[in-house]
Amino acid sequence: MRSTGDGMATGGPYPTRGALARQPEPVGGATAGAAEPETETVGYRGPTACAATGITYRQLDYWARTGLVEPSVRASYGSGAQRLYGFRDVVVLKIVKRLLDTGVSLQNIRTAVRHLRTTAPAELTRMTLMSDGATVYECTSPDEVVDLLQGGQGVFGIAVGVVWRDVESSLSQLHGERVDTGETLAGHNPSDELARRRNRAG
Repeated sequence: MRSTGDGMATGGPYPTRGALARQPEPVGGATAGAAEPETETVGYRGPTACAATGITYRQLDYWARTGLVEPSVRASYGSGAQRLYGFRDVVVLKIVKRLLDTGVSLQNIRTAVRHLRTTAPAELTRMTLMSDGATVYECTSPDEVVDLLQGGQGVFGIAVGVVWRDVESSLSQLHGERVDTGETLAGHNPSDELARRRNRAG
């Protein structure tokens, strides 16, 4: 388990129950140890992302404008340009909503988002985020979850794999958009594409 400085705990073996140590930002703004960017073939417009995550469009817009969760497929440039969110973006949006709903500070959520963005998909699906309402901890095994709970630091948990599957299910009933052609995909199910990506990452 590690923890993010004021915000998020990660990594193992878990030497501390402190927060996930804040990673220094390298020159140029890239995150240290960042995974290779994923090639998205399908994107999701703002209203679809909202429907899949239960957030309002106002929240989505504010988070994008403040850099909390920006669309990785296509940003909005000028009038008429539609933001396109990737599947991982939508998963992160849903996790952010849950953390905010439980009172975690925006500063700590930003740290957690940076970590989620740079974790390989295969690792994400095995991750559990625990929080005491102030600090966010990453646990990668049941023993780490138990250790946190026994230490009185874990008040609630978010199983990222469960959120991942929830988002898959929600998006399978909503519209996606092919990035290369702009074709609308009604009821697009991202599962097959994501399974291939996880197999490559694993």
